[in-house]
Amino acid sequence: MGEEYKIQAFDADTQNLLKTALKDPASVDLEKVANVIVEQSLRDATFSKEAGKMCYTIIQAESKQTGRSVFRSALLNRLQSEYRNREEMRARSVQEWVCYVSFICNVFDYLRVNNMPMLALVNPVYDCLFELAQPESLQREEEVDCLVLQLHRVGEQLDKMNAQRMDELFSILRDSFLLQNGLGSLAQLLLLEMIEYRAAGWKMTDAAHKYYYSEMAD
Repeated sequence: MGEEYKIQAFDADTQNLLKTALKDPASVDLEKVANVIVEQSLRDATFSKEAGKMCYTIIQAESKQTGRSVFRSALLNRLQSEYRNREEMRARSVQEWVCYVSFICNVFDYLRVNNMPMLALVNPVYDCLFELAQPESLQREEEVDCLVLQLHRVGEQLDKMNAQRMDELFSILRDSFLLQNGLGSLAQLLLLEMIEYRAAGWKMTDAAHKYYYSEMAD
């Protein structure tokens, strides 16, 4: 089973819970499953980047098996509750905050309702990206990395859902690139790359890829 490699960090009971949820969701406590996945995502950066796929699989399996969406509701409730406490989370641990943003973007990327991204997540995802674009955040490499990775992952989808907010976000990024003192050279490079990436219709030219990634490797 393709999902197994993502759940080896869990104890045996939790691994069994997740494996069952992926195949026979009606037989387990799906609220508990949602909490387990969110909590692991906040602790483990690698898992937070992969967990959206697992959530999608459970949602599909539950829908097929029972026609219900208990897991999706529990997942969204938990994401919302973490979202409301995001300032305390970031103050407590930048690592946990970056994992949360990575997870919510991953869930947004995978979850679909009638082949459309989930409207309920558009503004929370935007709010997180705006916070990563604040001057203080742009001085932290892990927050800049997170911002750039998520824009690569979901920027184009978000732009289609609400172009005005994307314009506002990129206006902040351009001002930061041009005006903010104390930006590291890597942060400047990544911001320039993002600005050009969106200007090119969310596509990176080969030349740009070569330029940025050879610069970053130096």
